Amino acid sequence: MTQVLEYESNAIVELLGVLPADRDAEWLKNSLQQAIMVEIATIGPYASALWSIKESNTAVAKNIREIIFDEMTHMGLVCNMLTTIGGTPVLADPKVVPKYEHALPGGVRPELIVFLEGLTKDSVEMFSEIERPDHPVAQFGTFATIGAFYTAIEEAFEAHQHLISGDRQIDFSLESHGQGNKIVPLDSIEKVRAAIEIIKEQGEGTSASPENPFPGNPGELAHFYVFREMFRGKKLIKVSENPAVWDFKGDDVPLPPAFPMGRVPEGGWVNGGLNAPTPEVQQVLAAFNTHFSEMLRALQEAWRTGDSDELFPAIGHMGGMRTEARKLVQLELPDGSGKTYGPEFLYVEE
Repeated sequence: MTQVLEYESNAIVELLGVLPADRDAEWLKNSLQQAIMVEIATIGPYASALWSIKESNTAVAKNIREIIFDEMTHMGLVCNMLTTIGGTPVLADPKVVPKYEHALPGGVRPELIVFLEGLTKDSVEMFSEIERPDHPVAQFGTFATIGAFYTAIEEAFEAHQHLISGDRQIDFSLESHGQGNKIVPLDSIEKVRAAIEIIKEQGEGTSASPENPFPGNPGELAHFYVFREMFRGKKLIKVSENPAVWDFKGDDVPLPPAFPMGRVPEGGWVNGGLNAPTPEVQQVLAAFNTHFSEMLRALQEAWRTGDSDELFPAIGHMGGMRTEARKLVQLELPDGSGKTYGPEFLYVEE
């Protein structure tokens, strides 16, 4: 059974510091488990921002929604990577479920604290920090990134490609929510390479362009640059062809009106002092957390058995999460700040 790694702030540094020759099968399985939880960890913050937006048909809401489905696809692809080498994803366990406010699982970007809040300049800046590339085309310098983590995983796969079996693979399309959102079986090293490139390029773009190079997505920016547009309030455009130069000098990108969801205290609203929930609010929070936990259990069962039908109840619970979250972001905090409650993403045992 796959060992479940606890969150360590320096874990990614340790992983990347291991020589490729020393990255054995257990290292690869443990790293893939951490990568699964990194992908899931992004969904809570992104979804909180999405559900706080008052009108769901705005361009910003559409972009965040598509990014969430990209992340769900990435999670599914990594689950297929783990099962194809004989591992079993662990998703429904309090030891591995992402915690907020907290660093990302696996120690990716250990200096970055990920929090749950509505759509604000602070939250979209944090989102772009999560997605930051190794070599941004239009912003910032070089740091340990999610992409660097996947590069190390790809190197380990190259060394251990003989382990690839095609066992318990899920084949499931989410393309109704964005071109390329398809969880595909990974039964060869070529398919693993392609999946890792999709994950990296949808999130970060390439060193040559901020655009997502996936076929069928002309002009679509990688996640990092979509979030930077929201933060800067301007579209990213190419201002020079030779050499290619990109800058935030396009049309305005205003953040749409949103309910003022407050930042969730570490461990949930029960730790919110004056904002500790009343029994009525706690009932809504509990309903959300139950849907969240059942979703994780259904996803875990899908990859334990290789049965894609288990994804349908997971999708149903995602709908339940959205319903309860939309209630929460309209319930005002009692501290007089004018802010509202929001989902906690706390795992509860059956």
